[in-house]
Amino acid sequence: MSSRIRPGTKADLPHILVLIKELALYEKAPNEVEVSVQEMERWGFGNEKLFDFFVAEDKEKIIGVALYYYKYSTWKGKCLFLEDIIVTQTHRGCGIGSVLFEEVIKVAQKQQVRRMEWQVLNWNKPAIRFYEKYQALLDEEWINGKLNYQQLQNTIK
Repeated sequence: MSSRIRPGTKADLPHILVLIKELALYEKAPNEVEVSVQEMERWGFGNEKLFDFFVAEDKEKIIGVALYYYKYSTWKGKCLFLEDIIVTQTHRGCGIGSVLFEEVIKVAQKQQVRRMEWQVLNWNKPAIRFYEKYQALLDEEWINGKLNYQQLQNTIK
């Protein structure tokens, strides 16, 4: 395959949103995607920049993305969080995910982060096998907590 990996641009965001929706469908949550291209522009390229990403292209068509951001650990310091690696279904199994993952690892190395983290659904066996190839520590001890938008608005008045 003649794919190439490059840093993402603002012009890529509509294509990235399509991939995000494809992932949501795969993860059985198609109605959970709330983000818009305009929000992604603001948070990926504006004064409130929160994330960076790489894209994988094949014949100038975006076929994958790795989106990441930095976080801070009280125990470890600066960490990198890989929010998602998404490869379109037609290109899965071709090594695109590995190349994207390794590109993010290079960023983590360059930034000298103390830890790189991500999440994987416990039923997503192909993704689990993918991360196991890297001898990743898949932690079953921690429980993920979250408050959604509506809960945040109604929690403290």
